[in-house]
Amino acid sequence: MMLKTLRSVLPDVIICLNGVLPESHIFHQLRPIPIAAADGAAIKLREKDILPQYIIGDLDSLAHELSEWRQHKQIHIHEVSDQNQTDFEKTLDFIIEQHCDSALILGMHGGEFDHTLNNWSILIRYGRRKNLAVYEAGKMALPIYESVQLTVRQGDMISLIPQPSAILTTQGLEWNLYNEELALGSREGARNQAVSETITIYLHSGSLLLFLKTELPYMLAVST
Repeated sequence: MMLKTLRSVLPDVIICLNGVLPESHIFHQLRPIPIAAADGAAIKLREKDILPQYIIGDLDSLAHELSEWRQHKQIHIHEVSDQNQTDFEKTLDFIIEQHCDSALILGMHGGEFDHTLNNWSILIRYGRRKNLAVYEAGKMALPIYESVQLTVRQGDMISLIPQPSAILTTQGLEWNLYNEELALGSREGARNQAVSETITIYLHSGSLLLFLKTELPYMLAVST
């Protein structure tokens, strides 16, 4: 079975969604990585005295002050009126057009439950095309579609959440799996623990979300 390596890399871009964004000091750790704001996220960034380099979406949240935003010459505003896509999808399409290989996503949660769940579904779909990871409160989540190996610290908490199901074998965890199935609504793999500095996930079928601690400004990505 072919085994890929997950390595720490600097993301090409930070995507901010219109959810709960981290404190300002987190953004200072991420400088000078460019920020792409999905529509209303630009307002939340401005409240933290942060200006994005890009604003993407239908711009309905900025409609009353759009002319003011356009005065910022350093901000590229990309309007996409297609109502069949969310602003998250539009932002992901934009960074793909800009040939970005990796993106760290902030503001995934906040607002209505269905909106948050839809964001996770979009992450799983687009994660097959680019290296994507979500950051929140010291943890990172990234979609996994193939067998991978990664370096961690012993004692780190590791969660493997199927999307929606996966059959896998693991090495280096306190509670290893041996060709076993995880499935939403049946059995998940939350809050396991690393007992080795090297974790191996043999993914026999399906996909999952890997949750673990992170050291900003880096994210994990599949090495090429």
